[in-house]
Amino acid sequence: MSETRQLLDIQGRVAVVTGAGQGVGRQIALDLAAHGAGAVVVNDINRERAESVADEIRKSGTEAMGAQCDVVDFDAVGEMFTAIKDAYGPVGVLVNNAGNQGGDAAPPSVPFWEQGPAQWLPSIGVNLHGVLNCTRNALAQMVYGKSGGRIVTVISDAGRVGEINGLEAYSAAKAGAAGLTRSLARLGGRHLVTANCVALGATRTPATEQYLADPEQSKRILSQYMVRRVGEPSDAAGMVTFLASAAGSWITGQTIPVNGGYSVTL
Repeated sequence: MSETRQLLDIQGRVAVVTGAGQGVGRQIALDLAAHGAGAVVVNDINRERAESVADEIRKSGTEAMGAQCDVVDFDAVGEMFTAIKDAYGPVGVLVNNAGNQGGDAAPPSVPFWEQGPAQWLPSIGVNLHGVLNCTRNALAQMVYGKSGGRIVTVISDAGRVGEINGLEAYSAAKAGAAGLTRSLARLGGRHLVTANCVALGATRTPATEQYLADPEQSKRILSQYMVRRVGEPSDAAGMVTFLASAAGSWITGQTIPVNGGYSVTL
């Protein structure tokens, strides 16, 4: 094993990646498998997507499970984590990647003062409640298993700078997930559990392809970035893998931007 591979070794841990059926989550799951995860659980709300990525991982030689589950459903999440422990043992890495911008419930044309719970809850559900549900279950296994662990939550720079035009609740939910992560870092440190966030800028995923395909809109977006290109899933996955590996063992309670220079706030 090369020195770099040793540094980024996931050390045979059982890894769970939510929303991993496509895009950033898929790449994270593949990278964790490539860097020594003992098993990778591919969670997605869509069963076919979850199984497809799990099959990719199995073909690479790492054990994998496709786990269809809506992370907003507290009971279903509990059942999923019980099944994971029964199959592989305690979870050692959790990547909270599942997220959305509220679907069609809060289009940018609707100002905040005309919104209500119908527009806010879809974003708050996945981006905050989903993180709470999954982290609660994973942390219990890490603590009781007495082998430490890594929790990495993928948020958005919206949670750092605050976005408008329909993204107010989304920004609040992502900021809430970051606040939760800081608390978890304080709570988990004595149990050798680290907790960090990775804050993404505009990244190419199936959800962003539509507006990135528009040349004018893409140009307008990229004009706000120091590095004038769209982020790729591999950009995000590299940082997540680092934080989940042996190299990240003394980093906790942090929100690390992977954003091409979109924001440089402390």
